[in-house]
Amino acid sequence: MTFDRNAIKQEVPIDPKTGKPYLNTVAAIQIAPHGVGSELSGYVAEAVEVIRESGLPQSTNAVFTNVEGDLDEVLRVAGDAAKKLAEQGYRTSLVLHMDIRPGFTGQLIEKPKLVDEIIAAKQGEE
Repeated sequence: MTFDRNAIKQEVPIDPKTGKPYLNTVAAIQIAPHGVGSELSGYVAEAVEVIRESGLPQSTNAVFTNVEGDLDEVLRVAGDAAKKLAEQGYRTSLVLHMDIRPGFTGQLIEKPKLVDEIIAAKQGEE
């Protein structure tokens, strides 16, 4: 199966392990408690630890933790990470932005690489 980055619609691959459509998803996840003071890092670290222990490819930056995997897995991990704080009794905020793109994997690495290549090519033209 060949995937075209510029195609509007892709053929949806089937996961050989589950027999279900594999809906690759890149998600930006932000989880934070409310009403706990001005420094949230300790609480955020608890949620990020859940994401990291999931085994899904992930990367944490100053605002979000980016995660990649099948849609169902990503939703489960986001929910589990939010529950880590909510089940302690904290009012918890979950911000979730997802790019669901069947057929593409490795996008946590490939997307930034593609952007860098485009910028480098543009600078080479100047």
